[in-house]
Amino acid sequence: MRSRVRKFAHILERFGLALAGAASGLFVAIHVGSSVSALTSQAFLLIMMLGGAIGFYLGIDTPPKLFHPKDTASTRKIDAAELLSAVGTFLATMVAFFSVGVVVLRSEPDIGWTAAIMAGWVLGVAMQIVAGTIARTRV
Repeated sequence: MRSRVRKFAHILERFGLALAGAASGLFVAIHVGSSVSALTSQAFLLIMMLGGAIGFYLGIDTPPKLFHPKDTASTRKIDAAELLSAVGTFLATMVAFFSVGVVVLRSEPDIGWTAAIMAGWVLGVAMQIVAGTIARTRV
């Protein structure tokens, strides 16, 4: 059983990850909204922030798959949750980094790059949410 301090520290860490995801979503939304006039609403900003918060909360700190040394199948299988979490986190943070660069440097990239950033964000966050769901529902 974990102590109350460790439980509190873990919850505090997860909320910090959720805030980082929300901030990343905000930067992507600001960049995409400044390039696509149809996406300049406050609802779009909130959806992107909530998606980032949920994705980072669920997807970054996934419970590990149990390892059974006598089970040869467990050494050959890929942990889908771990792989999805890693790729999703990398993708979401990479496009958020690019969005911050675009916002700070006040550049105006081609609409294709903006669409790629939006697609990368949605795909990365979706991968994190799926990874977190898989990891928490397995036996």
